[in-house]
Amino acid sequence: MQIIPNPGGVGARVTGIDLAAPLEEGDFRTLLRALAHHGVLCFPDQSLEAPELSRFGARFGELEVNVANLFHAPDHPEVMILSNMKEGGKPIGLNDAGQGWHTDMSYSKEIALANVLHAKKVPLRDGQPLGDTQFRDMHAAYEDLPTEVKHRLEGKVAIHDFNKFWEMMRARPGSARAPLTPEQRAKKPPVPQPIFRVHPVTGRRVLYCNPGYAMHIEGMDKEESDAMLAFLFHHQDQEKYLYSHRWTPGDVLMWDNISTTHNAVADYGPEEHRFILRVQVMATLDYAALAA
Repeated sequence: MQIIPNPGGVGARVTGIDLAAPLEEGDFRTLLRALAHHGVLCFPDQSLEAPELSRFGARFGELEVNVANLFHAPDHPEVMILSNMKEGGKPIGLNDAGQGWHTDMSYSKEIALANVLHAKKVPLRDGQPLGDTQFRDMHAAYEDLPTEVKHRLEGKVAIHDFNKFWEMMRARPGSARAPLTPEQRAKKPPVPQPIFRVHPVTGRRVLYCNPGYAMHIEGMDKEESDAMLAFLFHHQDQEKYLYSHRWTPGDVLMWDNISTTHNAVADYGPEEHRFILRVQVMATLDYAALAA
């Protein structure tokens, strides 16, 4: 197995490993450390079906099963289908493109360690792939914060709310989403998250505050909180923190949901087909001990 860092500082390419085979203990530990260090890992030229993708993801933690997800692989509710394709006029997958910058599960008390996506079909136009997935490095974003901001926010939490993201999606042109019902909101109540989090593998601080879900900072009035969140979101929106992954069929892409934020680019049309299998790994293991 070879791990080849990307030249921009975020992400790495991993070759010489077949993810359809059971993952050996040494390779698992190596990949866990690489994931935390690089933020994003691309495994090219893979061929996995739902059971193999599920087995690979489950080595890193418990897999989320989204009870509202109607688009999953047969007999594998933990394996979501991301697609803009239809059969008989009905969608066969969730079209996740254009959701804006966010960190999966930051609206939940139980946070996510990683996402693992496997591209079966990638949209093309004039021979060029579309639908990049973009990432920002929150290790570096924290390190570059002004010292005064670090001191001011040390120990503080931001409230993350699933409804913020839902309402942003409802406001998009053509959206057919209804507002969340009181019952749905009760199942996804706002939760506090530390603005600065210590990564369980690297031991370094990360900026764990994303524009998709963070609503306000506890202990600040609205004007002060809004100004600080605007500063943090503007700060992390710098080119030097960005890595944009251009998909190739066969790619398995795994990213760290603690040390990155991500965005799926919506630059393809309904006839430019995309089909991706996805699992989400919750942070349920003692990663510091496993990576030691």
